This record gives sequence, structure tokens and C-alpha cells, in this order.
Amino acid sequence: MKKFIKFILQLLFFALLTFIGYKAFWQYQHENRILKQVIERLQADSRVAEVLVTGVNYDEKSAKTFTTIKFLEYDIDNKALEPKYFTFSGNIIQFQSLVIRFDDIYVRNADRLRGKSAFIFWKVFMLDGRNTQEYEINKMYDTPQGYKLNDIKDPFEDRLWKDFWIYALNPDRAKRSGVKNAQIEAPGTMFVPGHLYTLKIEHDGGLRIDSLPLPVILHGEKIP
Repeated sequence: MKKFIKFILQLLFFALLTFIGYKAFWQYQHENRILKQVIERLQADSRVAEVLVTGVNYDEKSAKTFTTIKFLEYDIDNKALEPKYFTFSGNIIQFQSLVIRFDDIYVRNADRLRGKSAFIFWKVFMLDGRNTQEYEINKMYDTPQGYKLNDIKDPFEDRLWKDFWIYALNPDRAKRSGVKNAQIEAPGTMFVPGHLYTLKIEHDGGLRIDSLPLPVILHGEKIP
């Protein structure tokens, strides 16, 4: 009887080992697929957004002119994301971007992001001393807009991006982890009605703002 019980226990033990091994292998394969998709989304050469002034209103009480802008970001497939609207008590507005260059970062065991970069629109703000206004475009430690994998909700993807933010904003961790550099840029300009502004983060790390007058045919028209 004791031998039979011992034999059953051994079978259960080996079955448990087999189950744990299979689960670990499946998890490894699953995370590798997610990592591969994240790397593919990091291969874009630039990130682009467009900005349009949608409203200018003068407030007599504060004696300030408030400017509302529409911010429309495009993902790495050049598809428009959900637009965002920001209102400032002025029109000298700056956009802040974060460019993270990774070099041989071991995300998991032998999996590496070699020479890839993340281009993130981070904040939009207007400097005005103690009255400085600031809005987040992408929240720190979250997966940036435009990089989120479609139809996937997995803690491993969230953990990857949380690590990226940590590497980018912590010089000591970045150095130990092989980040080439994390560059923050915040150019600005005067935003006025009748112009289309294009923000572009180049693969070499530069954020620039280009401006072109809207076509004459659009003047005075409200496009639904």
C-alpha cells in the first residue's frame, strides 16, 4: 500500500512539473510575441501630430485672451488618434517630447531592443510664472498613444513601457540598462487662427513645429 501511495505521489509530482514547465514555456512564447510586436512599433522613423487653433476668446474680467487648440496625433500606421483640446490664457504654447534611444536593452533574458527608439509626445504647456499651464498628452509610465498593441490587454506590455519610462527618466538606471540617451525637447511658437501646425519628432531626436496657412477655400467655413 505504501509503495502504491508513493507511486501515486511521484506521478502527481511529475505531472505538476510537466504542467509548470508547459505553463512557463507558453508564457515565454506569449511574451515573446508581445515583445516582437512592440519592437515592430518602435521601428517608425518619426511621430507626427497636427495642431489647429479652434477658438480665441477674450475674457474682460481677467483681461486675457484664451486660445483653444485641437491636438491630433497619428500613430505609427499614420492613423489619427482621438483628438485632444487644450485651452490656454495666451497663445505662446510649447510642446514637450521625449525621445528614448535604446541600445542592447535586455527586456527579458536574451530578448533585446537593439538600436530602437521611442518617440513620445509628453506634455503641452504655456509658461507664465506661477500661472504656468500644463497638460499631459501621454501619462508617465503608461503605454503612449499610438504604441498600444491593438486588441491586446496584457500586463507584460504595460510592464515593458513602465520600464521604458524608468530607463528614460532615471540616468543611473539608464546607464546600467544600456540607454544611449533620453532627450527632452520643448519647442514652442505663437499659435494663431488660419494656420495648420505640424509637429514632427524625427528619428534623430529633434522635435520641430512647421506652420502653413490654411487654404483660402476654408476661410470662413465650418467643416462638419
